[in-house]
Amino acid sequence: LPHPEIIEASEVGHVLLVDDGKVKLTVIDKGEKHLDCRVDVPGKISNRKGVNTPDSVLDISPLTPKDRSDLEYMIKIGVDWVALSFVQQPGDIEEIHSLIDQHLAEDAFRPAVMAKIEKPSCFVGDNLERIVDLCDGIMVARGDLGVECAPEDVPLLQKQIIDTCRRAGKPVVVATQMLESMIESPTPTRAEASDVATAIYDGADAIMLSAESAAGKFPEESVAMQQRIINRVESDPHYHKYLDQLSMSKKDTATDAITTAARQIAQTVKAKAIVCFTLQGSTVLRAAQERATVPVLGITPFKETARQLVMSWGVYPDLPRSGSFGFSADDEDFFNYENPAVDEQADDFDMVLKNACRAALRKGLVSDPNDLLVVTAGIPFGTPGAANIIRLLPAAGPSCWDGVCRVEDV
Repeated sequence: LPHPEIIEASEVGHVLLVDDGKVKLTVIDKGEKHLDCRVDVPGKISNRKGVNTPDSVLDISPLTPKDRSDLEYMIKIGVDWVALSFVQQPGDIEEIHSLIDQHLAEDAFRPAVMAKIEKPSCFVGDNLERIVDLCDGIMVARGDLGVECAPEDVPLLQKQIIDTCRRAGKPVVVATQMLESMIESPTPTRAEASDVATAIYDGADAIMLSAESAAGKFPEESVAMQQRIINRVESDPHYHKYLDQLSMSKKDTATDAITTAARQIAQTVKAKAIVCFTLQGSTVLRAAQERATVPVLGITPFKETARQLVMSWGVYPDLPRSGSFGFSADDEDFFNYENPAVDEQADDFDMVLKNACRAALRKGLVSDPNDLLVVTAGIPFGTPGAANIIRLLPAAGPSCWDGVCRVEDV
């Protein structure tokens, strides 16, 4: 073994799993630099196969020297997300945050951190809650989680992870073996389709294919099938009933009050979308946490924030040209994704509302001038998380109601 930490952490009675559990060993004796094991499930072992230690917490960083070098390069080129595998405890997340702080330039945008949950130690005590608090997102990595935990426990752990993330307002991705048979077959098994649907009913923000699209014979069919299952589940009347069963704790803040009200208003008036103006995405994440019955349009002046928000449930990010949220540019050059300009009309709230209408139209969220939008924003602009305004307006603009538009005096 290249990691002596495995020998140090293992005790008599501990189980070692080789090559995703194809070979199972039980430790029967321990020396200073060796383990005597009983082979419970025999098999052939070849080079460079993984060893899982479900009973042990290894005193080892999840980041190898190569990982650290790769992380430094990724920060330099400006990736949006960094995912950390084999997280064992909250300290692993603190370590990667520390490394990001070391390499991040002063004026650079900070990448979001996602923890892949695949070790039993994540469920000891309050480890899961602390890991979720330290991360920007979580992945339910069911492949290795299913190796180190009993198969019958994985569905329960998946629900526990999703519920914890939803309560914290953090995006959660369910991955691995979603449509495994489609690596070789053009159609999934009925059990796989049900498994994908279950992840959606549970409230996952995203579901992810692995070998099906990366190395399988039917990558397009796999993606199309997963999308078909998503569309079918989200059109089921039971879907939102299941989502509403999880109680959300609300803070005594203006942002929580505004986002909660936006969801209720949108449902009451049958609005087409909720529009949130945001800088770093916190207001949009809070709106996504509500699991509204309509899409959430997140308008931000930062392309990095827009890209990170793609991961969240029901969110359609939009990047206006203006560095503020108002606009004064002509249609042909309204959007410049690389060089957002500062708009001198930032304090004109009508401009802000018009921008919301134009963004909703461009995203295809509205199709009729009388379609309604629920808009939330924070005054003064530029204050992160300060949602304190809510407006209801038709897609035609803030001056138009029931097809009649107010004519401004010149």
